[in-house]
Order: sequence, then structure tokens, then C-alpha cells
Amino acid sequence: MIIPVKTSTGGYDIVLERGSLNQLDKYLCLDRKVLVVTDDGVPCEYAQKAAQFCKTPYIVTLPQGEATKSFDSYKLLLSKMVEYDFTRTDCVMAVGGGVVGDLSGFAAASFMRGIDFYNIPTTVLSQVDSSIGGKVAIDFQGYKNIVGAFYPPKAVIIDSNTLSTLPYRQIANGLAESVKMALTSDKDLFKLFETEEILPNMDKIIESSIKIKRYVVENDEKESGLRKILNFGHTLAHAIESENNMQNLYHGECVALGMIPMCSKEVKPRLISVLEKLQLPTCANFDSQKVIEAMSHDKKLKGDKITVIFVNEVGKFEMKDIPFKELANNFKEVNAI
Repeated sequence: MIIPVKTSTGGYDIVLERGSLNQLDKYLCLDRKVLVVTDDGVPCEYAQKAAQFCKTPYIVTLPQGEATKSFDSYKLLLSKMVEYDFTRTDCVMAVGGGVVGDLSGFAAASFMRGIDFYNIPTTVLSQVDSSIGGKVAIDFQGYKNIVGAFYPPKAVIIDSNTLSTLPYRQIANGLAESVKMALTSDKDLFKLFETEEILPNMDKIIESSIKIKRYVVENDEKESGLRKILNFGHTLAHAIESENNMQNLYHGECVALGMIPMCSKEVKPRLISVLEKLQLPTCANFDSQKVIEAMSHDKKLKGDKITVIFVNEVGKFEMKDIPFKELANNFKEVNAI
């Protein structure tokens, strides 16, 4: 299946097909130098398979984890492209999760003012969310995605066979983003989470999630309005991730926590039931003051108010500005301390 995305900065195709990693030459222009970027948490055969289709591949394997999305890693990728004499006609290919995709995309966006970028996401989180929409970034001074750009890929290749090597916790981590999109935009998808077995329906969940995000991105590429719904649950999530003393929670697990205070009393128990079904957390121990301080650096904060997405009814959302103090107080309900 090919899902086209059309935006003001150019269109690209999302290829959603099992086995597509084994036929990249069918979809991508690889008759050139290609910097293949991956990390040591991704099975090495995925990058090696991708490299087989490239005329002149250079594989760079980085350490796994959010700490890799840094200026040091960004500098390393740029240095490699200079070392290998890359030109504007060459390209960068990410093979891995959201960290690899965000970092590689940002390097591609800034090298020689922009070279081609291909994204091959291999985690649920990156397949349903981060690989789509053209946001690329690195973290800085402990704050997520604070340095970045809007830079759409030339193509996204999604082969759900790559999910077979993931532990269940990583699958649930990515599904939190699908739950997020279902809550704001697709009551049928949320009903699937409530009533159906999850793993046998992965392809359907991925496809539905992609189509929701495509619609949002096509109608608001640079987050001036509608795209803000993709931030549902993320204000607290990013703050928790920025708090270095937090227990070791993944991004999707933090999103799960962040969604709970942003739902009505009618929706909240349904959400908690789904999160428990997926084995995602519904409370955690964290230093409230440090998390509130991290939230104060959120890009959506304007003066003493912040824009939040609130779900009163499954499949619908409300965008509203609330006092920052009110938001900080609401988040206490997911703090187990």
C-alpha cells in the first residue's frame, strides 16, 4: 500500500508493505552515496540489508537511547558526510526508531542547506508517528526537540516485519501514540483497542494511525492550528522525559501518563482501562517541582497560559488555553508520590 502525503513543501509517499525492506530499489533512488544511520539497539541486518541496495553506502551505528539525539551525534553525522565527500546529490537514510530518524533528518536538512532524506522506521513508535510529518530535531540542555526544523523526507518505507524483533514493552510504547490519535480523531480505532486483540491487528492499527497523522499534516504542516492535536498528552510527557531523575520510562509510557489528566471524567476510565490492557503506566513517581519547571520551557507556553488539547468525548477534541498553574495542578493525579 502506498499512502501519499501532500504538503506545501512537497509531497512524498509512505510505503506500507510487509517485506518492503527487501525491495528498497523499487521505491528509492539509491544510485549514489548514502549515509545509512542506525543505532546498536536495531538489529544490524536491517541497516546491512538497506546498504545492499545503495551504490556507495556508509553505515554509521550510534548508541541507542535518547542521549544520542545530541549536538555531538549531529556533528558526527555532518563530519562523516564531509569525510566521505558527500554532495547535494547524495542522501541520508535512517534505519531505526524515532531518535535515529529525528537526528538523521536534521543532519540531512542542514547539510549543504538540505539533501535528500529517506526514513525506514523499525519501531511501532516511529512507524505510527515520528517518521511522518517532517519534524526533525535534536535535544539540547536537557529539553526535547528544542533545536530542529520542518524537513519532509523524500519517502518513508514501513515494513511491519521489522517489529518481530521488538520486545512487547517497545510495542506498547509505540501504541501509546496510536491511542493518542484514536482519542482525538477516531472513535472506531479506540473501540478496537477496547474490544479486540492487539497484536493480530497491528497492520490495521498502523494504517489507521498513519492516515490520521497524514490528514493532520496535510492540513497544518507547521503546527499553526490543527497539528497541535498531535501534542495531546505531550506537555507532561516531555517534561517527565526531561527530568533526569525519573524512573526509566519510554516516550510512549510518558505520553500515556500525560493523556490521563487531559480527558473528561467520562473518557478517563476508558483510557485507563486501555492503558492497563496495553501494560502502559497510569501513574509514576516523579519530582513534581522539577517536572513543572521542565513544562515551563514548553514551546506552547505563551505568557502565563499554555495551549492544551482536551478530550471530552472519544474521537473529538477541544483546543484551549489554560493558566499554567492549573495545568501543573492537574498533573498531580498521575504522580504516585
